[in-house]
Amino acid sequence: MDLFEKGNGNLTAPLPPLAARMRPVNLREFVGQEHIIGEGKLLRRAILADRVSSLILYGPPGCGKTALAMCIAAATRSHFARLNAVTSGVGELRQLIEEARHRLKTASRKTIVFIDEIHRFNKQQQDALIPDVEEGNIVLIGTTVMNPYFSVNSPIISRSIIFELEPLSDDNIKTIITRAFNDKERGLGNHKVRMDENALAHIVKNSSGDARRALNALELGVITTAPDEEGIINFTVETASESIQKKALLYDKDGDSHYDTISAFIKSMRGSDPDAAVYWLARMLTAGEDPMFIARRIAICAAEDVGNADPMALVVAGSAVQVSQFIGMPEAQIPLAQAAIYVACAPKSNASCTAISKAMEDVREKKILRVPGHLKDSSYPGAGKLGRGRGYKYPHDYGEHFVEQVYADGVSGRYYKPDGQGYEQEIIERINGWRKGIHKKKNAGSENITGQTGNSGKKQAGGG
Repeated sequence: MDLFEKGNGNLTAPLPPLAARMRPVNLREFVGQEHIIGEGKLLRRAILADRVSSLILYGPPGCGKTALAMCIAAATRSHFARLNAVTSGVGELRQLIEEARHRLKTASRKTIVFIDEIHRFNKQQQDALIPDVEEGNIVLIGTTVMNPYFSVNSPIISRSIIFELEPLSDDNIKTIITRAFNDKERGLGNHKVRMDENALAHIVKNSSGDARRALNALELGVITTAPDEEGIINFTVETASESIQKKALLYDKDGDSHYDTISAFIKSMRGSDPDAAVYWLARMLTAGEDPMFIARRIAICAAEDVGNADPMALVVAGSAVQVSQFIGMPEAQIPLAQAAIYVACAPKSNASCTAISKAMEDVREKKILRVPGHLKDSSYPGAGKLGRGRGYKYPHDYGEHFVEQVYADGVSGRYYKPDGQGYEQEIIERINGWRKGIHKKKNAGSENITGQTGNSGKKQAGGG
């Protein structure tokens, strides 16, 4: 007998956690995810008909991925085998697949292989699954909190149906908690608990759609709270606060939450919603995102989505990049917030972004234009003999510092098309004035005054 076993013969084994005990055993008990498992939905029909094909269940913690897999296990007549990607190796996987082949060949019975946290399988382990999934020797069910398009091999993705699960709603969490309270066999029904409505609301709110987190907080609060004189456990707001504590942010710096949150941040600035922009900024900073990554995205948004409608937006954003790098966190959150709010509140124009995109497309796909002779560099000896710069008109020698001349011969259409937002209205008026030739008379007068053809002989930056 082991030293630590001696004298413990009458002790009972500890119960599994409440979240594990309350895991649904069939589809009738399953709560939430109606968009994929509701009445008449494809996955529900496949489970009830025992015709489940390989699939990946993808979603945040505590939303029911493993619970749904267990419901499939309870409903199927196939052999159900479970692996955990954290603890299982290639050898164990290959043995399981060999047994599945034998079972299919000798008993005509399928094998469903459930792999929890499949994103933790390395490439070699994932590759070992591909031939047997392809041939139908096994039906694969994988769960992951990571976007499978980032974390699971493409051949597995192409041979599986992807189902995205969502965080549970507040009503879903409340239903699950209430069920745990009333269940005398698996839940807390044998405890006398008086739950304060505000305490229940606190757990629901701070669980962030995670049923496991809610049930863990509930169980911790119940088993650590002493009953009163009447034997009743009073589950108060204070108890709830201590049990659930600070909510964990779902945020992976190199995965789905990272890209989704920065996308929401940028689109909030583009959509002129400063409050949403500041919320997503706070979400990223709280989760530990790199402030410089955020600052660079603000600068990009200032150029791409505000542009010349408010040129100061890029100046403010550029300053936020420099200041944030200089002072660091936590103070950097202030200039970042200032810049994000400025960009969100600024008038919007993507005319500059559209202009360079169209020009880049023409450069890649159309005939390359030659530099006109009068624009070529004329600063070096012998340039004049080659005709470089001949006929160039120096704009500062003309009224309004403008003169008509060809700057790109053969450009198809207009690239820059401002639509009149903010400062771009003034730009439009100026460009239209030039294009309508309203300065021609002044330019002619300037020519008479200077007595030149426009080439002043002044050396310009870049030559010519």
